[in-house]
Amino acid sequence: MEQENIILHTEEMVREQLLNEKSGHDWYHIERVTKTARKLAKEENANLFIVTIAALLHDLADDKVVESEEQGLATIQNWLESQKVMEEDIQHIISIIKHMSFKGGNGIPLRTIEGKVVQDADRLDAIGAVGIARCFLFSGQKGQPIYDPDIEVREEMSKEQYRNEKSSAIHHFYEKLLKLKDLMNTDTGRKLAKERHQFMLQYLEQFFEEIHE
Repeated sequence: MEQENIILHTEEMVREQLLNEKSGHDWYHIERVTKTARKLAKEENANLFIVTIAALLHDLADDKVVESEEQGLATIQNWLESQKVMEEDIQHIISIIKHMSFKGGNGIPLRTIEGKVVQDADRLDAIGAVGIARCFLFSGQKGQPIYDPDIEVREEMSKEQYRNEKSSAIHHFYEKLLKLKDLMNTDTGRKLAKERHQFMLQYLEQFFEEIHE
């Protein structure tokens, strides 16, 4: 019952924080990721409480959403302490959130099954039909074009280049989204990613067919 109350309180807090977020990292993204993460956790025998809390809180320290990743992590730690979460669990949750982001392909591999599950769930929400919608929403929020044929696709980049250099929504498919299928950590994640990956390939084929008519 205590863990269930912590989850409920955390849901309420995150919903209030992110309900009106405009970049595709809103409460509904959190809700989807948490639902998927719990599904993966049951398949992969991961700690359901750790997975649920990490999934709920993960974007409160994302520099796409908050000004300071360090301040975001401190806020998360303070929240977990206020909810009387065990220190060992707090450090596990913080570690997952700190290292799960793509960061231009420069992220550190996650060590625990709980971290792998949450990362897979977050990446699954970045691909397929929902992922396509979020990609264009985020690109528009950043002032990027749908597509610019004069921009080169970046094969390698630093976190700073990934965040700040000129790009487009379509380029984001090649620089991140199409790579995620092969970066899944779990068997369940890989199975779910395959169909979503194929849908993105079909979308891109149709996109380029239309612009080259």
